[in-house]
Amino acid sequence: MTDVLEERRRALDEAMRTRGAWPEDAPWVRDAFDALPRHAFAPDRLWDWDGNAYVPVDRSASPGRWAELVYAGPDDAAVTEITDGLPSSSLSAPAVVATMLDSLDVHPGHHVLELGTGTGWNAALIAHRVGTSGRVTSVEASTGLADAAARALNRAGARVDVAVGNGNLGRPATAPHDRVIATYAVDHVPWTWIAQTVPGGDLVFPLGRMGHFAVTVADDHRSARGWMHGLAQFMNARDIPAPAATVRSYTQVRAGRAPDDKRGVDRDITPLHTDVNLLWALRMALPDVVYATDTDRDGVNAWIHDGTSSWAVVTTEPDGGARTEQGGPRRLFDAVETAWDAWTAHWQVSRWDHGITLTEREQYVWEGDPDTGRRHRLPSPGST
Repeated sequence: MTDVLEERRRALDEAMRTRGAWPEDAPWVRDAFDALPRHAFAPDRLWDWDGNAYVPVDRSASPGRWAELVYAGPDDAAVTEITDGLPSSSLSAPAVVATMLDSLDVHPGHHVLELGTGTGWNAALIAHRVGTSGRVTSVEASTGLADAAARALNRAGARVDVAVGNGNLGRPATAPHDRVIATYAVDHVPWTWIAQTVPGGDLVFPLGRMGHFAVTVADDHRSARGWMHGLAQFMNARDIPAPAATVRSYTQVRAGRAPDDKRGVDRDITPLHTDVNLLWALRMALPDVVYATDTDRDGVNAWIHDGTSSWAVVTTEPDGGARTEQGGPRRLFDAVETAWDAWTAHWQVSRWDHGITLTEREQYVWEGDPDTGRRHRLPSPGST
């Protein structure tokens, strides 16, 4: 088993190197990965999707498959917990972990607060960086996960204080913190995170299904501002239901219903499959909508739904044109075209040219310039 794990580790390291996933300006990340192997924090039971449901993969019964799941690839998370048939905790994808740690800009001696301990691996990597002069505090909502993570951290010799609690409340007892990092997605950033970070300190967090942002707290402690750093999606906080569109499939939403609307499409739909900047813009404009695309001999096809009752399918026809069929109370492809046109009219802003501003009163994502760029306001907690 040791040989298999070492082989998988080397393969992942090489895959990360080949695609440039090791941060050049943070070489400590690769060193930490080497010092604290991922499998040392993986539970003995992982979960694998068999095409219909998640099935358990136990280390004792299927050591080879277990090792494959732990070290699947740079973009592959290992599911460590299932709740109500859906993933509720995981070992995050290695490339995402590396990118977020690079974004955090953590240094020796820093006091870091992590929200969402999970297996403890991410906290261990941070502890490796801050050293004996620093401090890492990690908050986990699940008592079972917190206990397991604490044991794994102790075995690894990683100095991390693990606490059970609500991550959205931060950790007042250990504030202020030089850096704060969340490993679960929020739709609205808790102000407590900013309040518990020193002026000039940095926070890294995933925002909804959009990606992760890195912000710096202003010197007057009244705001924080920064840029989008990555596109990976994360699980929501445990007390926040997963977005409906990520739980139900297009087939489930359509449920065999005939379309309410059919029409031709007067545009090339190829960018829905190829242009990640367009997909980012659509995610900003229609955050509750999911898109799936594929190609056949005629061209690109797209399936769109909102997880509840509305759906649309767009198909490329043999003559090169396209048609759409839509059903439900919302005309989703109409909404997509409106958002698409607005993005085009605003100079097709790249996903990397989006930032975020946070104050105690409002939060918004902006395009290009924090003061003059087009703004997308985030909903307040509890709003619809």
